[in-house]
Amino acid sequence: MTRIAPLGRVLAVAAAASLALTACGGGADTAGTKATDSAAPATSAAAGKGDGTLNLGTLLPQTGSLAYLGPPEFAGVDLAVKEINDAGGVLGKQVSVSHTDSGDTTTQIASQSVDSLLAKKVDAIIGAASSSVSLSVIDKITGAGVVHFSPANTSIELTTYKDNGLFWRTAPPDILQGRVLGDLAVADGDDTVAILALQDSYGTGLADSTEKAVIAGGGEVVEKIIYDPKAADFSADVAKVKAKNPKGIVLIGFAETNKVVQELVKQGLTADKHHWYMVDGNLSNTNFLKFPKGTLKGVKGTLPGAAAPDTFQKKLLEINPKLEDFSYAPESYDAANLIALAAEAAKSDAGTDIATKLGEVSKGGEKCNDFKTCVDLLKAGKDIDYDGISGPVEFNDAGDPATATIGIYQYGADNKYPAKAIDYRTGNIDG
Repeated sequence: MTRIAPLGRVLAVAAAASLALTACGGGADTAGTKATDSAAPATSAAAGKGDGTLNLGTLLPQTGSLAYLGPPEFAGVDLAVKEINDAGGVLGKQVSVSHTDSGDTTTQIASQSVDSLLAKKVDAIIGAASSSVSLSVIDKITGAGVVHFSPANTSIELTTYKDNGLFWRTAPPDILQGRVLGDLAVADGDDTVAILALQDSYGTGLADSTEKAVIAGGGEVVEKIIYDPKAADFSADVAKVKAKNPKGIVLIGFAETNKVVQELVKQGLTADKHHWYMVDGNLSNTNFLKFPKGTLKGVKGTLPGAAAPDTFQKKLLEINPKLEDFSYAPESYDAANLIALAAEAAKSDAGTDIATKLGEVSKGGEKCNDFKTCVDLLKAGKDIDYDGISGPVEFNDAGDPATATIGIYQYGADNKYPAKAIDYRTGNIDG
């Protein structure tokens, strides 16, 4: 495991030889009021009242531009709930979970799903995968006194959003992923880089962070294009990139990356002539299978999260034997466990009570890494420090992971990337 170099420090080129890469965010930008501290719930929130039974809801993609991320995220939540209930549940009762579709920002599916979950009086909602989808419903969720916990949101905008201390996430903000991505390109010898990013809070934020890292490492961003993901054609955008002839091309997007890749190939900017880099939003083992073999060979991508153990992946496959991708399953699993442990620590299933204990159960106590061990310690009067599958998950004052790991993956000739990264880089969010 490699420690991430602070922004401004160039990675050694020798170390770069062992690297390779996969990321997640948005939809349309949603404006919001900011707050500098979101960790402690404000008493002004319209607090939901607990009824003694922890009721979870999920707001994860079954349809839309991130639908490929849905299956592993649902499986991660379901596995955690199964293990929690096998261990006796929370507050002496079995935990319930209601699954809904988040869709994407081209529809009103997320808002309708949140309405249905709030009508069921859920205490916490796990989701969305898209940062911009979360931004479109965060006020509705937190205004109801319900915990809003995303396993995959990486937009920097969410760090300072005024959420009454009720928004939390197990995925790190893109300050970290951008550092890794920019450092990686420079370390690969790409001193000229072009960035193609979709226009939303995720795409623009990650593009900015990546650009800063490239420049700090001594490289140059020769073209930075923020495009409309709903555009029918990307030929003009790719032509601008071609005119600058960059050594590296960073692709920050979702399902529309499929069209961007087709245009890159059409205009001769193939992956065997230029280094392509992808991110969690488009690092997929299903989206590019129809391309000719070798189209993505050697392409690298970044994906937040530590290596998922083989035993964990086997458990996920027992939940869903059809899983082809494990992206954000660990973060979803950890989100459900942390919510359940916080409810036990608070002795309440009310969302506002759970939020007061999420930071406490993630750091400073006796280490434990599964629900049963952790809950037994809590019942014995011990303070706990839950270390999850996705990493140590130690929250900072904003409800973000204080430290995180970014995996670096590389595609093979079959246009798929392996389940384990060729390198993992761990660093502090604050640099």
